[in-house]
Amino acid sequence: MPTTDSAIPTARFTKEQRLLTPAAFREVFDAPERKFHQSHLMAFVRVNTQDKPRVGMAITKRKVPTAVARNLIKRQIREQFRTKALKLENKDIVFIVKKSIKDIDTKELINQINNILKKIEKNKMIFYLKNNK
Repeated sequence: MPTTDSAIPTARFTKEQRLLTPAAFREVFDAPERKFHQSHLMAFVRVNTQDKPRVGMAITKRKVPTAVARNLIKRQIREQFRTKALKLENKDIVFIVKKSIKDIDTKELINQINNILKKIEKNKMIFYLKNNK
């Protein structure tokens, strides 16, 4: 039986990495520290008091009418977040859809999500460098 060491970080997507309550979403929407834009997606970012990043998604029927498309967006955001969560520190991130995604394919959607996550990571490094001079 393999032994598990809790000190080893995993790339799992756990319940603790999700924004679950309306109050948690409201905190991010009401006072975001940064907003990151792409052509179809936008992310609101705020530092949290936890020791890990959390993600939330507000994908509306108005922007994405079919449940299949909404679920695809959510799956892609969760997957890209899961693989990059170790680099993001303690941030709350809420993704929204700015305009319909009918005219983009899945690769472009993934590219936009990754671009936002890279900007968040880069912003973290700039903040770190400014404060440690």
